[in-house]
Amino acid sequence: MPQNRVTLVLSQEDVEAIEAAITTLEYRCSGLIALSTEQRRELTKMGDKSEAFCRLAVTTLSRHPDVLPRGFDLVGYQSDLLALDTLRPIINRLERLFNRMTDTEMALGSDLMVGSLEGYAHLKVGGEGDGLDTMKEALGARFGRTRKEHPTPGT
Repeated sequence: MPQNRVTLVLSQEDVEAIEAAITTLEYRCSGLIALSTEQRRELTKMGDKSEAFCRLAVTTLSRHPDVLPRGFDLVGYQSDLLALDTLRPIINRLERLFNRMTDTEMALGSDLMVGSLEGYAHLKVGGEGDGLDTMKEALGARFGRTRKEHPTPGT
């Protein structure tokens, strides 16, 4: 094979263990929510600079709860920061794993494409008989182009 960026072998046992781990994640993350596009658009966003503001506000308001109105849920507010700090490292690990999975998927596809192109080139040159003409046509359909009809002069 002309290119082999990655070799990946997942046994049935591996696949079952991965699927079980995903099921466990889904179960343990049952409190996660899904937002619609409209809901995402409407949310007040917290960027890096805003995060420092929020952290200082949580600290300050936790020390001085008497300045807050009676209905302000200070415990829920503090809990949101704790949940954010708990969730982020998990998200980071999952993002790194997801990126490695998509990179591996891309490399596998590239290996297949390069090998297929080389094999097809050899088939076009040396593939005669044994039904190979039909296979060459089928494989060549990937590169087929529809040609535009050129008008004949004078029409």
